[in-house]
Amino acid sequence: MSIPPLEPAGIRTLAELLQRLGGVPLERILFRPCPGSAGPPDILDTEQRDGLRCELIAGVLVEKATGPREASLTAQLAQRLRDFVRTHDLGAVSSPEGAFELMADLVRRPNVAFTHWDRLPDRQLPAAAIPRLVPNLAVEVLARANTTAEVAVKRQDYFAAGVEVLWEIDPQHRTVACLDFGTGASAMLRFTDTLTGGTLLPGFALPVAELFAERGR
Repeated sequence: MSIPPLEPAGIRTLAELLQRLGGVPLERILFRPCPGSAGPPDILDTEQRDGLRCELIAGVLVEKATGPREASLTAQLAQRLRDFVRTHDLGAVSSPEGAFELMADLVRRPNVAFTHWDRLPDRQLPAAAIPRLVPNLAVEVLARANTTAEVAVKRQDYFAAGVEVLWEIDPQHRTVACLDFGTGASAMLRFTDTLTGGTLLPGFALPVAELFAERGR
């Protein structure tokens, strides 16, 4: 999928802007600050003022799609990853409160992210509210409001920024898409499969059925 440049100057029309954003519903695109003029500080201002968690794409604030179901899955996976990473002293795990400035004019909020100590020289996350940092693993828990094109755009953004592995969790279909950008390998895990950490998190294993068990009950 071809994506227009990240810079606002590279977008000439609203149609091109909507394509860059992945065709997200208009109600998720914030008009203030004016599209094309927003920056990372506006993400913090909007969250404090309006309680909205947003991402920044090409100078535009876009509300991150989420809901109670996605929040529950996020909390469960974040805890499992955090326990594993701490036990093996591998790095840091963050949840949706953590936004990452992946590159200039691009801030993403993965539902869960893992950053290896190799990318954290001081062995701790930067103090900045929105650090200029690329995690090794990004996890996106898909919501009904996410469009197919939006998911594809996020996928390419993560790849271009240097994220090594992406997990896309689909609560509706109870699947987990695993993409290893380093090797080019990909897999679609279903209810009877097991989600593993591969070479990035060797030894980590979580049955997909267990991940979705709460919803099943």
